[in-house]
Amino acid sequence: MQLHNFRCCEPSFEERNSFKEKETPNDTSIEQVQVEESVRKCFSSFKHRLEVDQECILPRLERDMHVGFLLKGLTHLSESYECLDASRPWLCYWILHSLELLDKPLSDETISQVAQFLGKCQCPTGGFGGGPGQVAHLAPTYAAVNAICVLGTEEAYRIIDRETLYEFLMRMRTSHGSFKMHEGGEEDIRGAYCAASVARLTNIMSPELFDGTPEWIVRCQTYEGGFAGCPGMEAHGGYSFCGISALVLLNKTNLCDIQNLLRWTSNRQMRYEGGFQGRTNKLVDGCYSFWQGGAFPLIHMVLSLKDNGSLSAESWLFDQRALQEYVLVCCQYPGGGLIDKPGRSRDFYHTCYCLSGLSVAQHFAGGKLSHVLNIGHENNILRATHPVYNVCVDNVVHAEMYFQQLTHPKHVTTE
Repeated sequence: MQLHNFRCCEPSFEERNSFKEKETPNDTSIEQVQVEESVRKCFSSFKHRLEVDQECILPRLERDMHVGFLLKGLTHLSESYECLDASRPWLCYWILHSLELLDKPLSDETISQVAQFLGKCQCPTGGFGGGPGQVAHLAPTYAAVNAICVLGTEEAYRIIDRETLYEFLMRMRTSHGSFKMHEGGEEDIRGAYCAASVARLTNIMSPELFDGTPEWIVRCQTYEGGFAGCPGMEAHGGYSFCGISALVLLNKTNLCDIQNLLRWTSNRQMRYEGGFQGRTNKLVDGCYSFWQGGAFPLIHMVLSLKDNGSLSAESWLFDQRALQEYVLVCCQYPGGGLIDKPGRSRDFYHTCYCLSGLSVAQHFAGGKLSHVLNIGHENNILRATHPVYNVCVDNVVHAEMYFQQLTHPKHVTTE
């Protein structure tokens, strides 16, 4: 393995890409320098290992350790997770999606147990709460539906009450097309995406459900090019993903400024670290490997519909090698799981979105073209994730085939 195959091993890499303090130091610049130093130590250790043994193909995704961490979390969580009691469908989704990316099958018994638990989180009046007996909320509803699609069995699919789910979504929509996260809750772009995602997956979309929603989403696009949580706020990586994904689901991408979104999103990839930041002048964070990286396949698709001849037929419009390098060299926790940045603790959220971003960076698919870019060991390659839903592609197809054969709940009569 030649050292020049990796950015961080190039002789002039640090000089060209590290942060240069030009003004009086402030809290933001000091933190940036500190993060770069922690990343530099990871890169230096990696480079040293290559120099000692160039026959060893590095970096390596420590699959077995990550699988062990995830499987343990699926059956037992420590007291430190009490703060996520209202996010239990999210924990199921983060763990299940990470395991599907790693191509780790679950036993029939485990699949059934998880499906039954998610059923207990479903509210009688529609939607899913953060745990059994909790109020229905669009975020855990999205997580629960995604988790059920990952499980991929008829028993799991049948958990979803599509009629009450549709009624719940209708209650959450506002007169101007936005969605509340829960009864009396905040309105933001997450709600529009979560509603569009679950409605599309479960085949309950209707014109009245999303009347005015695309226009409201476009109002959230800022002067920077990214999307904010609501009109007039700051552009943010997670909100931008929700915005462009919802417009894709609603077939209204023509309403947004896609070139401005591309400019803003591409500028969020950090020159030195290789990972993404969530907002302008913020630090790198492993979770944005997906929230920012996952937007590029969607942007690529929109630009391709405009017959953009300058688009690559082999790669996305960001540095896929650099992102893989950051995730593999800087974000793997020694005992399994993935992290925000060097020195942070592991958790299921960052494990899920670091792996999701790594999958996006490895797989390019455009029309009949499909390419895999892998910078390390051949065992690093993950399954491809669907960039709109962030569920592996074959499980999305399987779920859509199941739900598309069902009648829309508006036409179902209850006895």
